[in-house]
Amino acid sequence: MSSPSETLTVWAGSWLAGDSAPDDVIDALHQWAPMHIVGASDAETALSTDLDWPGVQDGAAPILLQLVRQATESPMAEVRLVLPVPGDVRGLPVGTGFARSALDVGEGVLVGEPGRPGIGIVPTVEGPDVLRWTVLPVATLPMITEHSGLGEAERAMREAIRDAADALLQLSSVHTGRPGTDPHRRISKALEDRARHRYPDSVPTRALRILDSADRVAAILTVAEQDSPTEGTSASSAAAHERLLRPLWTAVRTARVAAVTACARSAHRA
Repeated sequence: MSSPSETLTVWAGSWLAGDSAPDDVIDALHQWAPMHIVGASDAETALSTDLDWPGVQDGAAPILLQLVRQATESPMAEVRLVLPVPGDVRGLPVGTGFARSALDVGEGVLVGEPGRPGIGIVPTVEGPDVLRWTVLPVATLPMITEHSGLGEAERAMREAIRDAADALLQLSSVHTGRPGTDPHRRISKALEDRARHRYPDSVPTRALRILDSADRVAAILTVAEQDSPTEGTSASSAAAHERLLRPLWTAVRTARVAAVTACARSAHRA
């Protein structure tokens, strides 16, 4: 799993379909932090969700499941992952507090029926062992934006693995002030960290393959960024670095959303 929001989206979808138990979802979320807290973004949301405001409540995972269940009572409702960054805000409800919060941290979850009121959930790190979930109102959930199909996402990931490896080679050829570091070992370590976040057994094989590929590309890109020049970086070299890696990060986000969306739809049809 790449983020707490991805974990919540995939596991909550599996739970709603009857393929996972509540304890499975809770255990998956606790891989991110031993303590989870939850609170509303404002007084009105606190009133409608029975959450604390101001302040937060402990034991967030069971509370989140209850909120997800309530927000997906309609047969057209769903749990949707968003991974926005500046310049790529696909899937966000424009002009909302949720959009601002999700953009700040680069992730979030939308719950409800498109075109109708729903909720947004955004995780933030409160400390080394604490993850906070903020529940925000969304007056009108945006209609579904197609990022790509699984076939397109899988092809894009195959190309991205090759291009990311080339990028790592280019950037690692420049002195970075990091003697004795092995890029391949750091990539393996990053993948090991991701591997402890497991997926439900109900995840379609192709979607799982895409998510694994996206994790590999992300690990390569992270190491490539760390191996970029750290001393005397010029504006032109910084721009070239951005041009090299930005499209690959976009491909990773697009593939992840496509795969997670496929998981949710597969669960919804079950």
